[in-house]
Amino acid sequence: MLRLPSFTYLQPKTLTEALAMKTEAGPAGSYVAGGTDLYPNMKRRQQEPKVVISLMKIRELTGCEMRDAGCVVGPCITLTDLCADPTIRQHYDSVAHAAQLVSTPLLRNMGTLGGNLCLDTRCNYYDQTYEWRKAIDFCMKKDGHICWVAPSSPRCWAVSSSDVAPVMVALGAEFRLVGPKGERVVPAARLYANDGIDYLTKQPDEILAEVRLPAADGWDAVYHKLRRRGSFDFPVLGVAVWLRWDGRQVADARVVLGGVASLPQEVAQAGAALTGTDLSDEAIRAAAEAAYRPAKPLDNTDFDLSWRKQMTRVYVKAALAELRARRR
Repeated sequence: MLRLPSFTYLQPKTLTEALAMKTEAGPAGSYVAGGTDLYPNMKRRQQEPKVVISLMKIRELTGCEMRDAGCVVGPCITLTDLCADPTIRQHYDSVAHAAQLVSTPLLRNMGTLGGNLCLDTRCNYYDQTYEWRKAIDFCMKKDGHICWVAPSSPRCWAVSSSDVAPVMVALGAEFRLVGPKGERVVPAARLYANDGIDYLTKQPDEILAEVRLPAADGWDAVYHKLRRRGSFDFPVLGVAVWLRWDGRQVADARVVLGGVASLPQEVAQAGAALTGTDLSDEAIRAAAEAAYRPAKPLDNTDFDLSWRKQMTRVYVKAALAELRARRR
């Protein structure tokens, strides 16, 4: 049985209080929301904070409301509540759908939007027990000096396995981050870095305070997920597609891939292949081919990596076909 290590658990009621607690704890402190990612990692000794600061009692980090510029969602809203929220279901169904595909109902009842957006990168050599990892002399993501996926690489190749993050990048959402030095607003794409260890540009002492979704005006989006089972599993490929329409023509497009890199990977060439078209079969094939080329999955998640790469074409085509069917 895997057991949690000893730690001090704190429950601040305001952002100011939470930031002060983290400053006092220093590197030994860690924020937690639902805990569905952090606590299993602590049991496997992948992360070992001495002070755990819960964000779930901070009222300003919850809720969901429409504003003139779009919708503002609190990062501590549970994935279950996010899926069921009438505003999200009506105006941002791709967000609700992606959240509904995360894990299982029990874990969605605990897991939060912010937790899924800040999900630790995953790898077959990293997401193991302490004893298993010790037997292979650990890896560079924790306690070791080598990436077992690519031993000659100077960087970690653990992959981004969030379902909601690719959708946020595709939609052009923004995140408000609050830290001891003040606050800043960053586009969703800039929250992530293509490094399995330093996968977030959010500083450890910053809190994700708001998720800002753009106004639902003239655009549509979908999310498709590849995994072995119909529930529980992390994505080995996620495809988020966003289109802005001008009549029957695509005025702008974004195609974002999850599960193939250490960050949600936007493929600009795929979006460009769709712009100015009516989503003809030829345009869809061109976009799928453009997405296929830069997709470079490695042997660090489920399924054969070459087959996963082939599935990029299939899933991009399916996502675009769904959007075309909605429009007609």
